[in-house]
Amino acid sequence: MEKKRKNSIFTKLSDTNMLLLITIVVFFAMYIGAVVFLGGGFKKPQTLFNILNANAALIITACGMSIVMITGGIDISVGGVVALVSMCCAVHLDFGNGSVPTSILIAVGIGIAFGVVQGFLVAYLEIQPFIVSLAGMFFARGMTTIVHTAPFNVAHEGFNKLKQTRINVPGMGSLNKKGIYVPAYIEIGVVVALLVIIIFFIVLRWTKLGRSFYAVGGNQQSALMLGINVKRTRFLSHLICSILAGIGGYVYFLHVGSGSASHAVGLEMNAIASSIIGGTMLTGGVGNVIGTLFGVLSLSTIQNIVSSAGLDQAWWTGITIAAMLCIFLLIQSIVMAQKKRALRSDS
Repeated sequence: MEKKRKNSIFTKLSDTNMLLLITIVVFFAMYIGAVVFLGGGFKKPQTLFNILNANAALIITACGMSIVMITGGIDISVGGVVALVSMCCAVHLDFGNGSVPTSILIAVGIGIAFGVVQGFLVAYLEIQPFIVSLAGMFFARGMTTIVHTAPFNVAHEGFNKLKQTRINVPGMGSLNKKGIYVPAYIEIGVVVALLVIIIFFIVLRWTKLGRSFYAVGGNQQSALMLGINVKRTRFLSHLICSILAGIGGYVYFLHVGSGSASHAVGLEMNAIASSIIGGTMLTGGVGNVIGTLFGVLSLSTIQNIVSSAGLDQAWWTGITIAAMLCIFLLIQSIVMAQKKRALRSDS
């Protein structure tokens, strides 16, 4: 009787909430451990805000990646889209005498273009998402080089004014070496990233479209029987992902302030890794953008810990990320197996 009661409690906790809880606990355990054992910069509030500042574009892009993965798909073109957006906006501002509003429209337009084409090929022509987005990645990288070959910093006055805008966080500053109080700050990109997280948390949790994403990722045949338009849902997931890649590309551009063909190399892999660490299942049907946020924070935190420990070589970061992914994939497998056993016991 007691065992059945425990199983009933477990089944009430959804897969998404269980994995989200694990991700949050792991992040805080890592960060608190870094503060206690490494100290230094980890004790300053600005260190956490710097993680957000440096990864605002990744948060936005990973949010879109999570939506596609929830439907059972994948999109590895997002890094190329981010690089293309950065380069096009940089050329538009510096060589085209453009304005900041039009550069934002260019970024969103590029995202829409990739989303429409890739979404149509995946949803309506039923081509494998990996193949479609792989082609999209190569196309975006190639177009980035065609738009402009050499990297350059943007000198546009209006853009640089926006880039240098800082938003102070009340009560979160610290004293510098001279004893002067320095307020903690975040960049505009962080505000955009948090708004994206809030909007899509609401969409996934309380809208019909959000429920459709989960239903399609869980079982497409069951979703069809429920009257869900599976093709349209898959199309919209890829469209949203690419639009968020376009927005993330502009946020990335705001952070680096330059155009280069080498920008955002590997960003698509970091987005996938962050989604998995955040509790999004590769098989679809399970995921949460709040978890994705903490997945990005966890990924960046472990990189900072490795660097602070004196292991500055690139391979140590790669090994650490690989270990984290393996651990979280193992956790996902254990949670799903336990969930199935609990459901069988309740029945």
